[in-house]
Amino acid sequence: MRPLLLKNLRFGADSAFKYNADAIYIIDGVIQAIGKFSDFSFPEKEISVEDLGGKYIYPSFTDAHIHLLEYGLSLQRVDCETKTKRECLNRVQSSVRRTPPDTWVLGHGWNQNIWEQGYGTKDDLDSISTSHPIYLTHKSLHCGWANSAALKRAGIMRKNAQSIGTGVARDEDGEPTGLLFEKAMQLVNAVIPEPSLRDQVAAISSAQESLNRFGITSVHDFDRWGVLKTIKEIRKNRTLSLRIIKSIPFEKMDHVIRKSMFSGNGDDWIKIGWLKLFADGALGPQTAAMFVPYEQTNSRGELFLDRKAIQEIGEMALEHKIGLAVHAIGDLANHEVIAGFEKLAQKNILANSTLLNRIEHVQIIQKKDIGKFGKLCVTASMQPFHVISDMEMADKYWGKRCSNAYAWKTVLENNTNLVFGSDAPVESPNPFLGLHASVLRKRSGLEKYPSWYPKQCISLEDAMTAYTKTPAELFQPTIKFGEIQPGNYADLIVLDHEISKMPVETIKEILPCATMLNGQWVYKE
Repeated sequence: MRPLLLKNLRFGADSAFKYNADAIYIIDGVIQAIGKFSDFSFPEKEISVEDLGGKYIYPSFTDAHIHLLEYGLSLQRVDCETKTKRECLNRVQSSVRRTPPDTWVLGHGWNQNIWEQGYGTKDDLDSISTSHPIYLTHKSLHCGWANSAALKRAGIMRKNAQSIGTGVARDEDGEPTGLLFEKAMQLVNAVIPEPSLRDQVAAISSAQESLNRFGITSVHDFDRWGVLKTIKEIRKNRTLSLRIIKSIPFEKMDHVIRKSMFSGNGDDWIKIGWLKLFADGALGPQTAAMFVPYEQTNSRGELFLDRKAIQEIGEMALEHKIGLAVHAIGDLANHEVIAGFEKLAQKNILANSTLLNRIEHVQIIQKKDIGKFGKLCVTASMQPFHVISDMEMADKYWGKRCSNAYAWKTVLENNTNLVFGSDAPVESPNPFLGLHASVLRKRSGLEKYPSWYPKQCISLEDAMTAYTKTPAELFQPTIKFGEIQPGNYADLIVLDHEISKMPVETIKEILPCATMLNGQWVYKE
């Protein structure tokens, strides 16, 4: 790779680089110097020089919570994120027409909370086809919708209700309705054919192309364990265009320990991440664990892991230098996870992992628990665009408790490491949508109306840091990206405009002109 000199560029006031400079010198993917182009002197034959035409340079983004393979596969599936159930069914029907009989038709993104008719049933899908198994996952990924053919393949029938257990919705006669919640979804997942390695490579290649287009060059992946093999294959083919921390599913903990793997194990391209645990469900299907029942119901959701379970699992994992990343959405779930972390801290083992322990989502939490994140050095991993999708549901099901929901500002005020991601394919991985959401907390077209709980809005600088510098710091032990400075990798994006000088309402419309990873362009418009 020839040395590269980028010239005629500008650093925005919000790019974290404060010097008067218009050029960056890069060797072997690392920024060697930043300064005035007129001060650099090199033989033209020995270097490559690129003129950026006065455009602005920023650090590239990290998506700190994504399901990489699922996002790639979702780009091939039926898009069920529609305003009406009828529109969703029409899209499924179009897909069925293009699909041979006995072949699975998969979709993702439906949300009954915005459909006037509410949940769908297997009869809705059966009216489209009974010769195709059809399975559509909820936007939250915590609920599924299947037709009769899919239920039959999964062995879900009226006569075996007792043996299957909870999570299968049934009518008054015990007949499955087609809706599956939480662990019951695994019954269908188990019979859907696994994509081949070739198909997985194609899906992740498609995903990284999309992510690079958004200016993302680093991800924290919380997908299935097999993704590790796939990304290693892509790297072997020299087509990997992401830095990846790969989390460990709970069922693979013993395997990872036997292989002497641990959190932080790897290099600056692929690292082993955290042990992923689930303390509760999600807001959409009302399975997030709450202290007080959801509004106008008697349900408090589902608590999968309490403090004792967190402590027991944590002791085993941390003994082998494996950090924890615990999914917790409801206030009860967050409370129990924090209490479990406190027990581990009392035993002086919470800090055994190279990678700091974290809680994923933190969507609603009591004030007394927020203050404990900083004291325990626990990272809050949050997804700002969730507030745009969830605000109406949150008002409906949590009521006045929403003052402590998606509380980015309060989290930062309590000296907590805050990292942002998307949870794609649950939401779009576009970080500019996330920046817009975190700064404004309001939907597009509603800019003239008050923000949703505006006290939790954060500054653009803090939001940028949560997408760049802070998640890069989790790539311990040394920080080599996330900021544009000498000694760091040249992971950066090029923008037409300075973000802080644009009307804040327009942030969501930004897309990079180009994205660079390790000194090489991985996207150019």
